[in-house]
Amino acid sequence: MFLVTSVCLVLAGGVTGGWDNLLGVIPGGSSTPIIPRSVCDDVLMDFDALVQAQTGLGTAALIVMDKSTDIVRAIARLIEFYKHESCGQCTPCREGVDWMNKMMWRMCQGNAQEAEIDMLWEISKQIEGHTICALGDGAAWPVQGLIRHFRPELEERIRRFHASNRQQASN
Repeated sequence: MFLVTSVCLVLAGGVTGGWDNLLGVIPGGSSTPIIPRSVCDDVLMDFDALVQAQTGLGTAALIVMDKSTDIVRAIARLIEFYKHESCGQCTPCREGVDWMNKMMWRMCQGNAQEAEIDMLWEISKQIEGHTICALGDGAAWPVQGLIRHFRPELEERIRRFHASNRQQASN
């Protein structure tokens, strides 16, 4: 079995700008949580190892993101896709994914409060495992991976937005 590192470098052609430019990998397609480079260095690309790393093999549609990727926007775009794909039958999916979508686009701008990161996490946990099909899980897990591994990016984006607004208000 290969390390995620080997799959990215050997089988997928590497990372634009070299391995040091890797931001993260979504190992199982859009419905699985992202893992940062630090995790990729040590985890095998197999079902059990990826579950231990709090992600999954899913469809094995490897998504490699370099440091030029706006990770918050990338995950927001995935949630927008799942919102569009939801049939609307299950309340957790219909309502929860819609709320996650709205919150993620606000997070992209930084137009949120840091406490909303925890709220976003809680919404994702209320969707996960509470729907008829797996679409709800697929929508929840990318958000969970983002918060688990890239929370400082969300917090910094929120701080920058509020600092910019304070500066504009004082001018």
